[in-house]
Amino acid sequence: MSKAVRGIYAAAVSPFNADGSLNAQKLVSYCRHLMSPEGGCDGVAPTGTTGEGTSIALADRLALPAVFAEAGIDPNRVIFGTGAPASNDCLALTRASVDAGYTNVLVLPPYYYKSPSDEGLYAYYANLVEKTGRDDLRVYLYHFPQMSMVPLSTSLVTRLRKDFGPVIAGVKDSSGDFEQSRAFVEATGGVAEDFDVLPSSEAMLWDGLSIGTAGIISGSTNAFGAKAQTALQAPEGPERDRAMEAVRTARTMAAGYPLMSAMKTMEAWRSGDDEWLRMAPPLVPLSADQQAALRRDVEALGGADAAVAAG
Repeated sequence: MSKAVRGIYAAAVSPFNADGSLNAQKLVSYCRHLMSPEGGCDGVAPTGTTGEGTSIALADRLALPAVFAEAGIDPNRVIFGTGAPASNDCLALTRASVDAGYTNVLVLPPYYYKSPSDEGLYAYYANLVEKTGRDDLRVYLYHFPQMSMVPLSTSLVTRLRKDFGPVIAGVKDSSGDFEQSRAFVEATGGVAEDFDVLPSSEAMLWDGLSIGTAGIISGSTNAFGAKAQTALQAPEGPERDRAMEAVRTARTMAAGYPLMSAMKTMEAWRSGDDEWLRMAPPLVPLSADQQAALRRDVEALGGADAAVAAG
């Protein structure tokens, strides 16, 4: 199998060493946790936005897929972020991933120059596909206009899909707009046509599945993946409604904090390892007041989340 399994993905946060380098072995262990029953996720998307991917040194990013391969992490459950402003950096990162056996990649558009034409964006992705030269490559386009300031139009997505077929495997829609996800599904056919639209919020999980999305890739599933998995597995009716209400409550709570810092704080509590609090500049850890407020909010969720907050 080449294409990543569908379902609940965590945009995994990244652990850093004291010198600012990526702690690859700790990231591997953490991704194992995320994909365990406790973590609740079907797969992981490392070195994306929540993973501070654009702040990780290129050398660390290039070396990471081989570390995952050595650890025996299932390639069908990993989507590496390989986007970069320079097309040849993106190409190098993608080659490192597929050479290690990880053929699923999540690719931001080149995000430094604003308002590029669809023709220019097409050239960027076409360069990646053609120069990688692998029929088993699976590219997930990354639509995140609030962060990249470079939106991906439905016409660009459908053109790439038409010209490169299954190599253009899907799109992660981080717009936060359900109607945008619907537009991508309607333009491509969604899962009915083997094209995976993946919204970025678990609060959209079942609404999305009902129109043909493939699951979600979310930052808050670093802490709340098990809640999302419970909702995914729940039968239609009151049980699913209750599970989705718990998902939405947790997601809304998390949205009240800088997400990457909050997820790292919760992992520090869960693991008892304060090294998780390190952020790559310009991002910073939560303040003492923010940590205290987050602890109160997590405890208010009750259950396993309260145990995490208790540390």
